[in-house]
Amino acid sequence: MAVLDAPAPPVPTAPLARPRPVAPAARPRRARDPFVDVVRALGTLGVVLLHWLMAEATWDGRTLLVGNALGHGAGWLVTWLQPLALLFFAAGASAGYQRSATTVGGRGWGGTVLARLRATARPVGAFVGAWALAVAALLAVGVPDDAVWRMARMAPQLLWFLGVWVVLMALTPLLRAAWQRWRWGALVVAVALPLTLDALRFGLPGELTGGLAWANVLLAWAAPFLAGIAYAAERSAPRRPVPDPAAGPLTRRGARLALAAGALAAVAATVVLVAAGPYPLSLVGMPGDEISNLGPPTAPVVAHAVAQVCLVLLFRAALVRRAATGAGTRAVGALARRSMTVYLWHLTAMFAVVGVALLGLGQELPVAWGADWWASRPVWFAAYLLVLLGLVRVFGRFEDRRRDAVSGRGQRGGSGTP
Repeated sequence: MAVLDAPAPPVPTAPLARPRPVAPAARPRRARDPFVDVVRALGTLGVVLLHWLMAEATWDGRTLLVGNALGHGAGWLVTWLQPLALLFFAAGASAGYQRSATTVGGRGWGGTVLARLRATARPVGAFVGAWALAVAALLAVGVPDDAVWRMARMAPQLLWFLGVWVVLMALTPLLRAAWQRWRWGALVVAVALPLTLDALRFGLPGELTGGLAWANVLLAWAAPFLAGIAYAAERSAPRRPVPDPAAGPLTRRGARLALAAGALAAVAATVVLVAAGPYPLSLVGMPGDEISNLGPPTAPVVAHAVAQVCLVLLFRAALVRRAATGAGTRAVGALARRSMTVYLWHLTAMFAVVGVALLGLGQELPVAWGADWWASRPVWFAAYLLVLLGLVRVFGRFEDRRRDAVSGRGQRGGSGTP
């Protein structure tokens, strides 16, 4: 039988070459989510325009007095357009997308956060260093000390946003886990916590809650940040089976109705809270107000944040369409590449123009809300924009290096910009 035959002698063969190790295929980089870029662009433009409308200052040759043009008349209405919730929503969505990528790739979140911090340090370090040199130069050429130090104290106030962002970035895994476990309950708790703390602040003796109220600097902005994480988590989730066609439109219609109802309820709550007090009408701090709705954030600001998040989600499709065509694409793309630089330097641009007008040319600023003030807005804004474009041209390279370091490998949310 064949199975009992002796085995044939082996046939000599050439030695096999040792196979070369094959590098693992890189995961394809996922496309940017244009909605996150649009929301970030809206938030950045809103901050810039709101600050540029506030310019009000007088100089008597010795003392620089700084006011707020929105503190006159009905100017407080403009403060209801303050868009900080949009910036935190976009930051949360960006962090949520990156967290999804690191979870899939098996990388540690701590390393991701450190990389983001190192990259953010470049544009921030350039900003701080440039201001230090500018202060020294201005004092050396004889610009009055009071004016120089007043501007130098105001310019870095923008950095508070980055401090809150760093903490929320570190908490992203916990916030994402909370959303995945409790879903809408997590968002309800995120909104209820700052509201409860604010109620305690005004309902208990001041000595018991004075310091505790500052926790709302984190808690109030954690709500839109978590909403961004939730948005990114749902967009990053594997596609579910297509539902019954008859149920799809009803589901989408129900979601739109829920967002519209949420926005209306939040706006109504903001109006009631401000009308009932003790909150001021302005949703930003104003000279002379006993209470600032932003320092620390109060219940009206939290309700206002809920309204803004509901509205941008409600009009998501329209916003994405606008951003995908013509000038909208170019504008959103430019701000996506330079949002950090624009955010850091827009006040400096305003200070430079106002400083030259007051101290250099001896001019007075128009009286806020008067006819001259309105007529001169295009001229002043054009001057602010011209200086800002120059600053972006010079300092934008630091954001380029930052984007290269945190370019969102596998991240749909866009760049690592907060």
